[in-house]
Amino acid sequence: MPAALLDAVKRFTDGQARTSPFATAIEGLTILRSDHEKRPDHLIFKPALCIVLQGAKWAVFGDRHVDYRAGQALVVSVEMPAFGRVAEASPTEPYLGLIIEFDLAIMREVLEAMPNPPRPGGDITSGVFVTDFDGPLADCALRMVRLLDTPGAIPVLRAAIMREISYWLLTGPHGGDVVRMALGNDHTHRIVSVIHGLRGHFAEPMRIEDLAERAGMSPSAFHRKFKTITSMTPLQYQKQLRLLEARRLMVAEAANVETAAFLVGYESPSQFSREYARMFGTPPRRDVTALRGLAA
Repeated sequence: MPAALLDAVKRFTDGQARTSPFATAIEGLTILRSDHEKRPDHLIFKPALCIVLQGAKWAVFGDRHVDYRAGQALVVSVEMPAFGRVAEASPTEPYLGLIIEFDLAIMREVLEAMPNPPRPGGDITSGVFVTDFDGPLADCALRMVRLLDTPGAIPVLRAAIMREISYWLLTGPHGGDVVRMALGNDHTHRIVSVIHGLRGHFAEPMRIEDLAERAGMSPSAFHRKFKTITSMTPLQYQKQLRLLEARRLMVAEAANVETAAFLVGYESPSQFSREYARMFGTPPRRDVTALRGLAA
């Protein structure tokens, strides 16, 4: 990992009065810092390049455990709930990382402009993978972080750097996987489309047969390929989205347990409380009280 990139990120976080994660003036760029190892927590990953500059993290997507550390990046191709934590961090060597969300429109433009574009593989693969992060990609990340020092240049140069990032990902060792993310073959594209629909309507009742029909597949084939991409079943995906949104409603908008349960699609508050405690390790009221205390 280039020392200049590590120094630039450390310098940025040293000057912050607020706490990580740090949203920046650059659309899609988030900077992370943790001076201590963190307890595991549930979160939603957007399609992005999740770069570790110092320290280490792990994440669990359904039944798949992924470790990534300094000099590596987690590539996420579709929005997915996950369970993860900062695994290595200390006050003298804090965890430092970057999240660069993908701009799929720019990625498609780059792919169309390439004289010899990579071809997507035939089989559907997982929606996440780990890749080494160095060379031209690290140079792009450094220039993007340095843009924060010249805000007037951001709207002019951000798109150009995103084009470079797209190019190096497409020409790298995982180019075929990135192409599948940007364009996808018919089956992949249909399943990703269904996932996006499920993400936007997770509070509504779900039938596998309806989702499979939308993807143009048999229920068994759809179920199998959905799990290949997300490492979880459609029901698990929906349940995690519901519970994460309910948690947000109770913490950020002061909704009570019954209201949050209803808003995310549960008909039974008791069932909601049982599944919430199973996922987060504690009943909703106790969990929300603790989270509000941390925020305060």
